[in-house]
Amino acid sequence: MLEVRNVTKVYDDRKVVNDVTFDVKPGEIFALLGQNGAGKTTLIRMITDITRPDSGSIMLDGQTVTSASRPRIAYLPEERGLYRKVSVLEALAYYGELKDLKPKDARRQAVELLEEVELAGWAKKQVHELSKGMQQKVQMCTALIGDPKLLILDEPFSGLDPVNVKLLEDILKKRRELGVTVLLSTHQINKVEQLCDRCLMIHRGHMVLYGTVREIRRQYAEHAVYVTASTPVPNDIEGVIRVEREDHHSKLVLQRSADAASVLQKLVARGVAVESFAPANPPLEDIFRHVANEGMGLDQGRSGKLGDDAIEALSGGVR
Repeated sequence: MLEVRNVTKVYDDRKVVNDVTFDVKPGEIFALLGQNGAGKTTLIRMITDITRPDSGSIMLDGQTVTSASRPRIAYLPEERGLYRKVSVLEALAYYGELKDLKPKDARRQAVELLEEVELAGWAKKQVHELSKGMQQKVQMCTALIGDPKLLILDEPFSGLDPVNVKLLEDILKKRRELGVTVLLSTHQINKVEQLCDRCLMIHRGHMVLYGTVREIRRQYAEHAVYVTASTPVPNDIEGVIRVEREDHHSKLVLQRSADAASVLQKLVARGVAVESFAPANPPLEDIFRHVANEGMGLDQGRSGKLGDDAIEALSGGVR
């Protein structure tokens, strides 16, 4: 759906985006991660043709982003804006007409979207009468109206309570099932783990992580497992270097040659009442924080891999 190839953008002799290459597949939710100033917004502006790259190419469904035949894109920027002294329905229908919907179709879609975000009862209220969270949901509807094929969302969960966060998550999952491609830029890393198929992290304009969330977590995991058991875990299990007791579970650091499945068999054979057994993969947030704080991986180019020092730091010295 989206192909970004060797894209670079320079401002004031500084490469804000430096030789970035990635793909976004049709019908997936793809996360774009990075600290403030990493180059995410500049990259989004190039994808939406607000600004042009200094080098490289961007294609949408085989068409350049400047092509009139490119798929329809919807962009919800982090800085929001709605006309405040018009009704919610009028404001939303206006955006539909801007996207070439006929007035009747724009109002119909506006009503359907307001029902989907549970704001149908507020359709005739003026925008300024809505709470911040309600306005955020209306703003989301301005991106959804017109049936975009590529939906680019910058911090869409900002200002929403947990109930409405779940509502938005369900909307994005539904759009994915309908074949809509979603590019999500957010600092809420837990949402990336819950929602996204793959992700890209950029740091100071460089690519530093790229792949599926599961692959990235597994790649930088130490050779260890977390065990929750209703009986004590022995310290002398074959293949285990050490057992670290934590609040509700034990962390078993394994020898390089040890197989996790065989360790589980040995635990059961020793009478340990195992309730859960899982690889000790670091949360994506820990990987993100380490890369952001230490600036690791910048010499890896487009490989999407951290340097050896970064991996060792994340894995507690066990590789």
